[in-house]
Amino acid sequence: MDDFLPFRSSRIHYCCWGAGPRLLFAFHGYGESASSFGFLGEALGPDFTLVAIDLPFHGQTEWKEGLFFDPEQLFGFMQEIAARLPGRTGAWSLIGYSMGGRVALQLLESNPAAIEKLVLLAPDGLKVNLWYWLATRTVLGNHLFRWTMRWPAWFFLLLRLSNFLRLVNPSVYKFAVHYINDDIVRKDLYIRWTTMRGFRPHLSIIAEIIRSRHLPVSLVYGRYDRIIRWESAEKFRKRGIAAICPLILLDTGHQLLRPAWLDTFLSLFGSPS
Repeated sequence: MDDFLPFRSSRIHYCCWGAGPRLLFAFHGYGESASSFGFLGEALGPDFTLVAIDLPFHGQTEWKEGLFFDPEQLFGFMQEIAARLPGRTGAWSLIGYSMGGRVALQLLESNPAAIEKLVLLAPDGLKVNLWYWLATRTVLGNHLFRWTMRWPAWFFLLLRLSNFLRLVNPSVYKFAVHYINDDIVRKDLYIRWTTMRGFRPHLSIIAEIIRSRHLPVSLVYGRYDRIIRWESAEKFRKRGIAAICPLILLDTGHQLLRPAWLDTFLSLFGSPS
């Protein structure tokens, strides 16, 4: 089921699968959409209803509220969607992939009583990204970011030099070139990164929530991921939460949200494969 939630001048698009009493909210990665979770939603057992939301400037969501998305606005959208789905009771589970992992972490920090389980797939947010912080959280950095997305020649030169000197991983180099080699892609990158800057989870607070509530968290990474490395998960688990925060490594790179790993995802929600 596809539907829209009106908000001021905007429309928030979401997809819904299943009719079970337990709500599972899903958050996609950068440049993806709610439909990325379709293969999972169609396979989940009868206990769950999966709701995937298109974040601003992604999928079919029409966002016209400027370049800032408040985490509490998102939580309000989730409450309204839940109210549209009668019979879904109790706390919610969250699953987030890449950028969506940072979204899920922030939601847990801001609204811990509403969350009963967290599944994070190669999540952004477990390690401070210096470039993202500079580009979105500082005035000078954001101006430089916007200028670079319009006139990227100097950044191309820096990237090529770094690649030649082997200062960056080849996978990271290809990833960066992909996102600055096209005018529209660069424009989208600036708009999306800037809009999502309000999602900035504080790991010490989140770890304390997990410890005090004994909240189950599963961390799933690609063993060969060079974009978001699994070592950040190990560091996070050392905050006294390793016993309730297992780390699962899959034999792949960053592209985790694929049917090939469906059995693993289903096992995390107690669904049969």
